[in-house]
Amino acid sequence: MNKPVAIFRHSATEGPAFFADYLDAQQIPWQLMALDEGAMVPQYAEDFAGLVFMGGPMSANDDLPWIEPVLQLICQAVDKDIPVLGHCLGSQLMCRALGGQVTRNGVKEIGWRAVTIAQTPVARHWFGSTEQFDAFHWHGETWSLPADAQLIAGSEACAHQAFALGPHLGMQFHIEMTEPVIRRWCQEGVVEIAANSVLSVQSVPTILADIPHKLPALNQMAVQVYKTWVTGLRV
Repeated sequence: MNKPVAIFRHSATEGPAFFADYLDAQQIPWQLMALDEGAMVPQYAEDFAGLVFMGGPMSANDDLPWIEPVLQLICQAVDKDIPVLGHCLGSQLMCRALGGQVTRNGVKEIGWRAVTIAQTPVARHWFGSTEQFDAFHWHGETWSLPADAQLIAGSEACAHQAFALGPHLGMQFHIEMTEPVIRRWCQEGVVEIAANSVLSVQSVPTILADIPHKLPALNQMAVQVYKTWVTGLRV
């Protein structure tokens, strides 16, 4: 039996969403590690084909009991070439594990905003021929580029949006979105949005109105990225 992909959830509202749909469609087994419900961080990265870290409202710098074991597990995986994939908080955890720093971004970035892809071979490996696309964002922090990693995407409000290191990919933006997840986040984050009246934060009506126009293209980009990432799985 193939080893499963381990998916780490840090918040009940930030599950694997479209990523799980993709794995299911490809018949790739996966196992949810619900850290928000007290699940223990596994000791051995080699028990899994790959490691995936989702988002969450906390900071990668917080003093939470699971953060240090997660950082150690990411280091294990990188040392053994077991692919790691990070979404938002997940990319920040990857950054810390790889020796980088997570700091406050200049502004919060919430909603649909353009991400520009670097015109480099590594960026094209992950994102294909796309030069720019509208990603979904919900973050107030950013990361420094880890040693040996390549910066492959940025946005106007946040210069560091994606980095790659061999089979490992960290994305500050959310590529895993589905309509129910977007609607739930908007419902639960309405106060946060109202408190941040800056250009990089869209209103709830604008975010929701853009779903029919922008979510299908985001799903297509997610397929491109996930298809590339799973080629490195250590089954």
